Amino acid sequence: MAGHSHWAGIKHKKGKADKQRSAIFSKLSREITVAAKLGDKNPDMNSRLRSAIQAARSANMPKDNIERAIDKSSIAADSNFENIRYEGFGPAKSAIVVTTLTDNKNRTASNIRTIFQKHGGGLGTQGSASHNFLQLGVIKIEKEEIDEEKVFNLATDAGASDCIFHDNYYEIHTNNDEIYDVKNLLEKEISNFISTEIEWVATNKIKLNDEDKEKMIKFLEILEEDDDVQNVFTNAI
Repeated sequence: MAGHSHWAGIKHKKGKADKQRSAIFSKLSREITVAAKLGDKNPDMNSRLRSAIQAARSANMPKDNIERAIDKSSIAADSNFENIRYEGFGPAKSAIVVTTLTDNKNRTASNIRTIFQKHGGGLGTQGSASHNFLQLGVIKIEKEEIDEEKVFNLATDAGASDCIFHDNYYEIHTNNDEIYDVKNLLEKEISNFISTEIEWVATNKIKLNDEDKEKMIKFLEILEEDDDVQNVFTNAI
């Protein structure tokens, strides 16, 4: 669930796959449940739910799990989840933005603060770290889905602001309020998406030495193990 693909890749090699898969499924299920609760239970009529289901499929979540998460939205009608952002600083004073989905903000704030403190960092006020980022709509697509020229033309025609080619996937950037409009146009040619999310994309980056990289990997792993944490973004490379 890491927002920064570089660190996500490193941690995937070092982490325990089964444990990571369970944590990812849990977070994806929660997003599906909340999306279904807040809108239509038909993904064709609910863009947030459709994107959450596509992300779950990309993570190989079983169909039964997805259906249970949607059904749970009716049972959890009295639960009030909030999206809350936390900002702070990690190894080598790197900027960190943490997005959460929680039904108990006191619990979440306490957990996040403790994790930062235990790893030599600290939480800051709103805006203390996020000024190192741009908040953008980010759509990720595996390269096997479509060739480079076609995805570039599609993204451009759809009004995307950027199309970045990575080794294994494409990353399309949009304005926040245009992400689902662009996604709807892309869906005419593309069936499977890795993710469709509002992300914090670093503009002022800092390079870590080997020692601080190891600290960062551990720090991100602990943060992402928290049930309430949805995504973590950093300007460290």
